[in-house]
Formats: sequence, structure tokens, C-alpha cells
Amino acid sequence: MALFRCLAIALALSFSSCYLSTPSSATPSDGFLQCLSEKIPSELIFTPDSSNFNGVLVSTIRNLKFLRNTTVKPICVVTVTDASHVQAAIRCGRMNGVRLRVRSGGHDYEGLSYRSVRSEVFGVVDLAKLRAIAVSTDEGVPMAWVESGATIGELYYTISKNNPEVAFPAGTCPTVGVGGHFRGGGMGMLLRKYGLSIDNIVDAKLVNANGDLLDRMAMGENLFWAIRGGSGESFGIVVSWKVSLVKVPSKVTVFNIAKRLDQGTIEILTKWQDVAPTLPSDIIVRVIVQGQQAIFQSLFLGTCDELLPTMTSRLPELNVTKADCSEMSWLESVAFINFGNNDTTALLNRSSTGASAFVKIKSDYVRHAIPKSAWQKIFSWFRMNGAGLVILDPHGGFIGSIPTGATPYPHRSGVLYNIQYITFWSSNDDGSMAKSWVNNFYDFMGQYVTKSPREAYLNYRDLDIGENVVVNDVSTFDSGKVWGKKYFGGNFQRLAAVKRTVDPTDYFRNEQSIPPLPQCN
Repeated sequence: MALFRCLAIALALSFSSCYLSTPSSATPSDGFLQCLSEKIPSELIFTPDSSNFNGVLVSTIRNLKFLRNTTVKPICVVTVTDASHVQAAIRCGRMNGVRLRVRSGGHDYEGLSYRSVRSEVFGVVDLAKLRAIAVSTDEGVPMAWVESGATIGELYYTISKNNPEVAFPAGTCPTVGVGGHFRGGGMGMLLRKYGLSIDNIVDAKLVNANGDLLDRMAMGENLFWAIRGGSGESFGIVVSWKVSLVKVPSKVTVFNIAKRLDQGTIEILTKWQDVAPTLPSDIIVRVIVQGQQAIFQSLFLGTCDELLPTMTSRLPELNVTKADCSEMSWLESVAFINFGNNDTTALLNRSSTGASAFVKIKSDYVRHAIPKSAWQKIFSWFRMNGAGLVILDPHGGFIGSIPTGATPYPHRSGVLYNIQYITFWSSNDDGSMAKSWVNNFYDFMGQYVTKSPREAYLNYRDLDIGENVVVNDVSTFDSGKVWGKKYFGGNFQRLAAVKRTVDPTDYFRNEQSIPPLPQCN
């Protein structure tokens, strides 16, 4: 996700006696801001009247298209430094009819962590200052508590410096915030060996719609299930996560091999589709297609000498040689894959891959290999004006062995690979050509990808596949199903049932938040 990877009408809410009541005030925003000022240090609260409000708001906006004057902005940004501040913000919001959105790293592809598509009054809880990481051992198993505002680069660096033979499975973009990454799954270069980030989370601390701070035992297994990959911001604000760390060897091997069309790219890609998901789980070979070439990028948990026999026998067309391999530590491999060099300190730079372009992203899953005859047509799209790129991430291995309902992420057994479509444009361009390209290419690819539903990955959020409709101040289940089935498959109804239990008034809401399941279901 180093490519990018990563309001105003008054709301009058009426809650039942088991939820916080709403006293009258001049306006919801006035009462909300007054309440915040009484409970949270003033230096942590930024309103449009603050001289540095815009600086704080845009500090982690990664997509330049959301820096426009027409973007619906929050009435305040609260830069919390303690879980008690989150509790106070939620209680103030509930009492005054002001909803909250939560931002950890700012990589939400549709910007829903800090903006609203519709005109509404809302505040932003910014978790960037909640970034502590504590590594420990629990009955011989390496663990870490990581706060949601930490980046995955900071997590990688901290755990590896503590023990270079310990890692964590998460994404490739180091500036992605932990909180946002975990709420949707967490796909990265270790997914075939150790699964997604959510497959390695063992506890969490969440502030619910009543402002209560709950750990796994207190929240119960249904809510704990839902926040791990099920659009966690729909159920509360997770302030920290306990993760189980994984073992890696002292040396790993990486390679990047570019193949042009005249070098057999189509033949290699056609075979790659069946080979990559069935390789030993300690090997991942993903593909980046741009222009008239494909880059085959690999991480192997071992040495080059151990890797070569497998690649030679399973995918000889790629012609991997010792000269293509680079051996390094796992932490160095993270830097290498992201930056092209071994500078691990760059993983701590929270702005190293900040907003640099206007971007639109879409996603797909492939369960049946695309025929060779189709790849020539596919490559023709990359000769068009406005063409972007695609990233193909193979599944199989451990991620495919986990039952579909074990977590909200359903794209498990039978998935060959995920497709991420990315297009860029600059401030000198209105983006019409790039957006037309990605939309039309996505439509063209419909014949080759999953259907009924056409599956999508939540962390590659795409509002084109559907938005919630709000009726009587609650997101409707039927409108949520349109996009929810694509992200969650058969897990969507269970997520909606959890929502009904823990947030029936739909306080935690955005354009693609989980709606409460109606009582009649």
C-alpha cells in the first residue's frame, strides 16, 4: 500500500435510557466544544478558529484530492494523548449530538477518517500522538502492545530492534497507521506465511459508544471478532492492540525482476497465477504491472541458495538467478521493498510517503486464472492515456487455511490473488482521463474476477461500490448490503448484528460503516 498505501447541519439525537441523554444547548457544535474544553487540555483541541487548524487537519492527508475547499471538514480535531481523552470526546459527542470520525495514519483511500461526503456536523479524533509500542514475552511467545496512532513502520522498527528475528505481518507502506490498517485486515508480504495482521491480534482496548474503555474480556468475543477486519471504527474507537509477533530468520532474500512484453511477460503471468498461490508459504511473489512490463517482487524467508531450486522448478520462465537475489535482515527487506534501499531509519519517518498526487484506487479478487489470451488485451489498457498500474498480491498458504468466518475478512480459501488498481494525476490535471481509465478498466476486468458478489478489500476502500443511506438517523441495512457483501461476504450480517448490540443508534457512522441489523432480521 509504498505507492500511496497508504460538515453543516445540526443533528438532534434521542437515545434510550440505557444510553447517554442529549441536553439542550445553543447548537450541537457549541455544546460539544464547550464540553471538550472542560475535559481535555485546550492545547489538544483545534477548531477552524485556531491558527494551525489547517496544518493539523492536513498533516496526514495522503490523497491530494481531499485538500480541496469543497471538502466537508470537521468542526474540530482532537489530538488525543490518552485513552481518557477519547472517552471524554465520545461522551461529549453523544451528549451534544456530534458524531466523531477517527484517524490514525490518514491513509483511508476515500478520506472518511477526516472528511464527510455529505454535509454534517462532526469532529475528528486524531490518534497520531497515541503511538506507544511495548514489546514483551507472554509464556515464551513474543508479544507487543501497540497504540493505534503508531505507524506500521514504527511497529516494524521497534520489534525488530528488540529482536531481529521477530516480525509482524502487515503492509508495505510504513506510514500507514496501525489503527486503520487493522480495522480492515492488514495485507502484506508475510500473508502467505502468517496471514493478515488481524490473524495475529490477541487483545485490544476499545472505547465504546458510552465512553467505556473495554479490553477483550470486557467487550466479549463477538465485538472482538468484529473490530479485527470488520470496519472497526463502526463499533467504537480502538486505542491499542495486543499482537502476537512471529519468527523470521536472520537472513531473508528479496528480488525485483522486470519483464517486458517481448521477454515473455504474458506467458510468465499466466503461469504465475497458479504457481504463486501454491508455492511454499515462506515465499511470496507479487506482481506490479505498469506500462508494457511486469515487475515480479519477492520475499523469501531464507537464503538465496535455498530459494533458487524452488523458483527454478516451479516458475522457470522467470529465470531467477543468484544475481537477482539480495540477502538482508527482515527489517532491511521492509525498507528495500518500500524505498529500494536498506535504510531502516526511514521507516520512522511518518511523512516519508505523504500526499504527493491525486489518487483513485479500486480492488478485485481472482479465484480462476485469467486465460493467456486475455492478458494481451489487459496489457493494451496500459498503453492508454491516463493509465495507472495494478498490484497483484497472491494468496494461498496460511491466509487460505483460515475459515471464512474466523474473522470478518472472507477472502480466504480458493482466492488466487487480489488486484489493486491505482491511478494518479497531478494538480495541473482535472483527473478526468485517469479516473475514466481506472473506471473503464475495472468494468472490463469484471469478466475475469469474482462475481455475485464482486469481492473487494475493505482497506482499498471504494465508495463507487456503494454508500449507506440514512433513514430516521440510522444507516439502513439494505443500503449497507450493497457494498457490505463485497467486502465481507457472508460475514456482513453478523457484523450488523454486533452493531445492533453495541451501537444501535448508529453513533459511529460514515458512508461505509456497518449499519445496525434491523430487529426483524
